[in-house]
Amino acid sequence: MNKLIIIFIALIFLNNCSFNEESKIWKNKDKDLSQNQNIKKIFADKKSKVVEFNKVLKLDLSNLKTNNKINDNRNHLSSQTYGGNLSKIANYKFSKFQEFNTTHFEPLFLSDGIIFFDKKGSIIRYDKNKKVLWKKNYYSKSEKKLSPKLNFILKDNSIIATDSIAKYYSINLETGDLNWSKNNIYSFNSNIKSFQNKFFVVDYKNILRCYNIKDGSECWNLKTEESFTISNSKYSLIIINELVVFNNSVGDITAVDIETGLIIWQLPTQSSNIINETYNFKISKLVSDGNSIFFSNNKNEIYSVDAKTGIVNWINNLNSNIKPVIVGNLIFTVSDEGYLYVIEKNKGNIIRVTDLLSNYKPRQRKNIQPIGFVIGDKNLYLTNSDGKIIVADLSDGKITKIEKVSGGLVSEPFIFDNNLFVVRNGSIVQYN
Repeated sequence: MNKLIIIFIALIFLNNCSFNEESKIWKNKDKDLSQNQNIKKIFADKKSKVVEFNKVLKLDLSNLKTNNKINDNRNHLSSQTYGGNLSKIANYKFSKFQEFNTTHFEPLFLSDGIIFFDKKGSIIRYDKNKKVLWKKNYYSKSEKKLSPKLNFILKDNSIIATDSIAKYYSINLETGDLNWSKNNIYSFNSNIKSFQNKFFVVDYKNILRCYNIKDGSECWNLKTEESFTISNSKYSLIIINELVVFNNSVGDITAVDIETGLIIWQLPTQSSNIINETYNFKISKLVSDGNSIFFSNNKNEIYSVDAKTGIVNWINNLNSNIKPVIVGNLIFTVSDEGYLYVIEKNKGNIIRVTDLLSNYKPRQRKNIQPIGFVIGDKNLYLTNSDGKIIVADLSDGKITKIEKVSGGLVSEPFIFDNNLFVVRNGSIVQYN
């Protein structure tokens, strides 16, 4: 009798609830949670792939090149060509930082040298021979103690700089002399992008700001949802189809009209039901092929989003906060566990998964965190938190070389003018 009662109660429960196969969660028929995309994505039981898939599959990439026109976080749209063997040819030296944070270290590459900064906020221009052409500092004694971290963009003959202590200013490229200087209410936490006579940057309060390049005056600003905590990740900003597209600390992707500052579309990628201060959300840099925008996060999701409408083309399971790279009709990215994913761009299908940390012992790899990667002619170059560069053949994913750059942290790698660059604490290392 007791068994019959239990079965009867169970049938009543099952009649009112059903199982959502896609999200792997129970849903109430009266309140269908699957209608809320954010809820079903956040609470789904998704485990990142940590096994190789089709590892013997060889890819023919002979006719596929990295799109030089891709909009990404770089301060330039230069050739991504690099076929060197990681032979070190130069060190551009600067004073060591007390705290080396990889998220803020992106040099500004010039046709005849490099722009970077030191621990006191001094801006340094080097020529190709590593010679310092000029060194300028526009901070007070007290501001220097804060070790401002700078981001740059080159516009005409001026360098626009924004920093981590809420200053932004313009200097002459040839002399380093100050054109103008302004102060924001909040510190900046994104890369910079320009369009015509304006430039765009996001501050720590998730406010997108549009400034006039000529004098630094504010054209407009747009405030998005504010987080209770300060993000440790740098926000990402791109310009595509006369829209400014950026992410904020709570996972929103927002597209804004360049002229008016009005929101064209917005895509939340996490549930508002989760308390911000306890939710460690990280998102990769945004990249675009002109039609779609691609990014991943550390909540087991990689997105393809229509650039015009913000409609999601597809979502696949992948745990990563590293910027993806587009090569032809393929997307390459690296998971937090060190696995290289090759994904079909249009459909989101995973073609191959290859372990890039296979040479590490199990105990070693637990402490290894992929930093970032670039793709050259035939190889992928991945930097890790142990200060090493891993070189993998793109066709089969096999490791061909491991190069030690530093005993500590390094930046993501950069390719410019047929050379590869990595920032370590104290110098920018150049390889041919």
